[in-house]
Amino acid sequence: MKGKKVALVISVLLAVMLVGWAVFPGCQAEAPEVYELKVQSAWPHGDLSMETLTRFADAAYEKSDGRLVISVFGEPDIVPMFEVLEAVKMGTLDIGHAGGTLWGGIIPVAEVEFGIPYGWNVPGNPTYDEAMAELRSFFFDTGFIELLREEYAKQGVYYLDIHNYGPVPFTVATKPLVTMDDLEGVKIRDEGLWTEWHNMLGMAGTDISGSEAYMALKLGTLDAAQWDSSCITGLKWHEVAPYWIRGFASDTAIGHMLVNMDVWNGLPDDLKEALAGAAEDYWYDTAEVYGADLDAVYDLVESGALTEVWLDDATLAECAAAAHVIWDEVATRDAACAEAIQLIKEWHGVE
Repeated sequence: MKGKKVALVISVLLAVMLVGWAVFPGCQAEAPEVYELKVQSAWPHGDLSMETLTRFADAAYEKSDGRLVISVFGEPDIVPMFEVLEAVKMGTLDIGHAGGTLWGGIIPVAEVEFGIPYGWNVPGNPTYDEAMAELRSFFFDTGFIELLREEYAKQGVYYLDIHNYGPVPFTVATKPLVTMDDLEGVKIRDEGLWTEWHNMLGMAGTDISGSEAYMALKLGTLDAAQWDSSCITGLKWHEVAPYWIRGFASDTAIGHMLVNMDVWNGLPDDLKEALAGAAEDYWYDTAEVYGADLDAVYDLVESGALTEVWLDDATLAECAAAAHVIWDEVATRDAACAEAIQLIKEWHGVE
């Protein structure tokens, strides 16, 4: 009999609780808020870093237990290449994936961040993996990342993290380029400081989007074009420009992810941590995929689909001299540039 009474009391309590939940739904635990975000690359579909952005989105979803849902777009799905920064600032995009060379006229130190000619050649001739580790250490252990975040914050965006593009500029051409005479008048697709550098070498730099370069090379509007290795493996530029010109490249170029400042400030701390963790993972993802991509490029060289051509020693010396002139000129642009160039010179052991 006593057991029946206990069972009856439990049944009544359960009924009361069920009625309470039905009458007072606000008492129920609320589901955590899900944040749906859009990231667009400044680079087109087929670009390796753009295609790898799905890994970033997946990592953010996992690290946030499903509370960060990021949709991935390539250029020009939402906005054209040169409008990505403004789109992030205005909130059209939540996150922008790009490189600082696009914003050098707005944020001068962004040119240094992306890579001044030969700036990201890592001292000591390390392996690829060692070079990538050393570069990340330079950004995060010397104060350079704080300098960049301060400058980008002036544009209303939060500088989340960096990624890399393998050896850049990866240059292809419609004809072999070996000597300074060969470079004279060559019309090359480039951007930012690389345009200044190429012009100093007698070339004619022009900045067009990656999605336009294939046809420009095919039609002869361009004689050469620079990108990263995915210009071969993804964008297939070698079909119309079958010469890989060696000697222009640094070990890599640096890209970034920028977050709308209101979006960043509106995220709970645990989701900021999840987003930052996903972006850090993406650094290692890009290092991995570009390392593998270079192997694919060498396979094309081996098959004869791509011809490897080195600049001669005299031309390489001219390239280096012009590069160091640009370093010193960039340092005069503003205080942030001066500080950045000084950090790079100390890293290279250059006076």
